[in-house]
Amino acid sequence: MKTTLVIMAAGIGSRFGEGIKQLAPVGPKGEIIMDYSIHDALQAGFDKVIFIIRRDIEEDFKNIIGRRIEKLVPVEYAYQELADLPDGYEVPAGRTKPWGTGQAVLSIKGMVDGPFLVINADDYYGKQGFCIIHDYMAGEMQEEAGVYSMCMGGYVLSNTLSDNGSVTRGVCKVGKDGCLDTVTEIRMEDGKLLAFDGQGNPVAVSPSQTVSMNMWGLPKGFLDELETRFPKFLDSVKPGDLKAEFLLPQIIDELIHEGKAKVKVLPTPDKWYGVTYKEDRQAVADAIKAMVEAGVYKEGLF
Repeated sequence: MKTTLVIMAAGIGSRFGEGIKQLAPVGPKGEIIMDYSIHDALQAGFDKVIFIIRRDIEEDFKNIIGRRIEKLVPVEYAYQELADLPDGYEVPAGRTKPWGTGQAVLSIKGMVDGPFLVINADDYYGKQGFCIIHDYMAGEMQEEAGVYSMCMGGYVLSNTLSDNGSVTRGVCKVGKDGCLDTVTEIRMEDGKLLAFDGQGNPVAVSPSQTVSMNMWGLPKGFLDELETRFPKFLDSVKPGDLKAEFLLPQIIDELIHEGKAKVKVLPTPDKWYGVTYKEDRQAVADAIKAMVEAGVYKEGLF
């Protein structure tokens, strides 16, 4: 079965503060986080890569990573743009950012022939997650009548925190069948187990809780669902709300509650690293260096 890796790299990176954070070098030979994700995905068995980018970073992106990866595996590009809206809709005056991860993934419609794995460009996920998800997608992701078969990488909350500022995490409730019941977005403060819900109210969390890091194994048919739901989302945005986003976790949560999706949670012990803030880059570089010294990676990946 053909499996595609989809990398969401269209984020503006406003919190990073210096340059395009997705393209910041972290490896001993100037590798960026995406190099490690692609390396691990290819080793796991993925056979195509789609980069979701913005047109204004296209040339830099292709020069820094795209043309190198094109020599290793088939590569395509999709573009997330603020004005890429269904017929009859216009960008509200004052809106400057695209419409979230749901719109990003919708941009690949027509580009995949089978299941695909969606990840963030600026997150290091670890080797095991790619292997576990690929094997599940290739061998066990079976469609039921009227129900989308999906999966996600389940990370331990304590393995996913940044010491340099607040982060959002999707806290998961997992049923006895190993499938996702609900995913609730919370905000974590400065690497501490101090969490708040969407209304700013404190919530209790455990360091061992399972969280989603936007590592979703999805069927091709899910793109039809995004196409149907995007106009409904746009209709629901309140006048003057210039930050509303069409988000994958929320869409998947809706499908679960409507009985239209089953999401197998595939636990991974890997430690997550990410570049949310400029101070994070050194922590990621130090972690990569340690893994190179331990033989997890070669000094030159490709």
